[in-house]
Order: sequence, then C-alpha cells, then structure tokens
Amino acid sequence: MSTQRWVTYAATAAAVTATAAAGSAVVNTGTRWYRTLDKPSWQPPSWAFGAVWTPLYASIAWAGGHAVLRTRGAARREVLTAFGTNLAANAAWNWLFFGRRSVLGGLAGTLALDASNADLIRRTAKHDTVAAKALVPYAAWCLFATALNASIARRNR
Repeated sequence: MSTQRWVTYAATAAAVTATAAAGSAVVNTGTRWYRTLDKPSWQPPSWAFGAVWTPLYASIAWAGGHAVLRTRGAARREVLTAFGTNLAANAAWNWLFFGRRSVLGGLAGTLALDASNADLIRRTAKHDTVAAKALVPYAAWCLFATALNASIARRNR
C-alpha cells in the first residue's frame, strides 16, 4: 500500500475515532435521568450499542478513505465536506441527547444526522459506489436510532 493510501486511511480513521470519543464523552446510561426515561421494550441493551457502533465506525472510516482516494479537486472537497459534516452531526447527537438531557434535542439531532447520511451517501455515490454502499448499514442503524429516539420522545413529553 502506498504512503498516500496509508495516510488517507489513517486520517479518516483518526477523524472517526475523534468523533466516537467526542460523542461518547457525554454518554452515561447510569444517570438517574436516563434510567427513569420511559423506553420502548424493543430498545437494545446498552452493551449492544458498542457492539454495533464499533464495526459501523470502521466502515465509515474505510468508506471515507476509499472515496477520498478516488477523487481529486472539487470532487474531493465535496466528499471531504460531506464526510466532516456527517461526523459533526454524528457526535452532536450524543451532546444533544445525553449532554443536554434532551430527548427532543436528540430527536432533532438524529433527524439532522439522517439527512446528513443521505447527503453523504448521495455525494459519495457520484464518485465511488463501493464506498457509498459501505455507508448504507450506518445509515440504516441511524434510522433505527431515530425511531428509538422518537419513541422515547413520545413517551417522555
């Protein structure tokens, strides 16, 4: 693998890792606030989120690197901008839901993340369909998270 490839994949992995760290910094499912929320019976156990997010974050890093390596100039800037925006939206949800302890803020954040996912996949697909397909499980999980957040918001008005 060439140096440019290593550097590109290392950069996207570092960006995704920073996103995961920034988002998880405020997640605490042991707080009284979170424990007393009325949650639907179909919510996965807390451990499942880490088990799901770890491979999803790996696929986001890989897809980002793959797409960046297949673009140049304005196309690369477009992909990088969509990627960066998406990572910011990804981390922001945790701060809205857990940091602010706001189920409605979390819902707004996850809806923004869903829109960002659609945009990221659309922009990536214009240049790299393989990378775009790798992002689909991430987008699907986020849609599930939106449904879960919406249910929690409805139950905890």
